[in-house]
Amino acid sequence: MKKLLFICSQNKLRSPTAEAVFSEYEGFETDSAGLDRYAEVPLSTEAIQWADIIFVMEKSHKNKLSKNFQPFLKDKKIICLDIPDDYEYMEPALIELLKQKVLPLLKIKK
Repeated sequence: MKKLLFICSQNKLRSPTAEAVFSEYEGFETDSAGLDRYAEVPLSTEAIQWADIIFVMEKSHKNKLSKNFQPFLKDKKIICLDIPDDYEYMEPALIELLKQKVLPLLKIKK
């Protein structure tokens, strides 16, 4: 089981959508969190330690992650998906974009 962690700012739209979409794929466990103090599910060191691959939605998330959690990121694979905060939760365009960007990285065909 590969463990995938999806991170955005508030954990309201992009990362929970990604968590839901990729939880449907066999062989993967998914979780999501937000980097902001008032996120629905704030990022924890436990979530980082649990994850095999960490996906962030924007470069600013990667920077904030590195700044605030550096000691826990050793040997962690962190991938920036470059998905702007322009989508609603489970919006079809967001789901399609997530699949386009993540599935090849996981070596899964659509």
